[in-house]
Amino acid sequence: MSGAELIRDGVVRLERVGAVARITLNRPEARNAINHELSVALGTALAEVDADPTLRAIVLQGAGAAFCAGQDLKALDAGEPLGLPDHPDWGYAGAVRHRIDTPIVAAVHGFAFGGGLELALSCDLIVLGESARLGLPEVTLGLFAAAGGVPRIAQHIPPKIAARMVLTGEPLDSAEAGRWGLVSEIVGDDRVAGRALELAEKIAANGPLAVQASKRILRDLTTDSTWQPGTWAAIDEEITTVFASADAAEGVSAFIEKRRPEWRGR
Repeated sequence: MSGAELIRDGVVRLERVGAVARITLNRPEARNAINHELSVALGTALAEVDADPTLRAIVLQGAGAAFCAGQDLKALDAGEPLGLPDHPDWGYAGAVRHRIDTPIVAAVHGFAFGGGLELALSCDLIVLGESARLGLPEVTLGLFAAAGGVPRIAQHIPPKIAARMVLTGEPLDSAEAGRWGLVSEIVGDDRVAGRALELAEKIAANGPLAVQASKRILRDLTTDSTWQPGTWAAIDEEITTVFASADAAEGVSAFIEKRRPEWRGR
């Protein structure tokens, strides 16, 4: 918490740590299970951060014993809506379809199950605690991972391992998650939040236009062939903006002059 400026508290806590926004799922009594209130608050926080050019990276974490237990089944049984009628483009939890250009580092401790794992999969990096577990147990409830979990897990790990997770509902431990490349790093449980912040600060120190363009290309073009004209058209569009920017000129000048660049985001 040192050096953090509290912006807003509630079921989602939003803090500023330098150029990093730290967003905390804050329903520890429910293992940060996702209900309507949390979905609205998370989607709103992400939109606000993405619109602020002084915030250049995000850490998403959970309060208490776990990152996120997934859907709040009691809220679902009580008839709470899963979607957000005012923001259908945000998707489940206000996040899984939300096209945020600011890079997001998920700090996952304890466990991320169901919608919690789908939330983590929508992030750019995942820092995982060594005792944490990741799973998509929806089929054990007669459901399926409908918030992007089925295709996204298969995009991250070998198909047969993904099928085992999706069809049996059995979780992966941290060793398996690391072996199959599902996460960015595995650290001691007490290092998860700190390491996620370190990575976010490294991202935030780079040229913001270049980082955001790189994220868009990773997100939108990774599964496209570089032999397709549309792929190069999208890359050329990013080149036009980034390479002609004042930040690009500043980055080159700073390298030549052996000094730290001063990014302006333009």
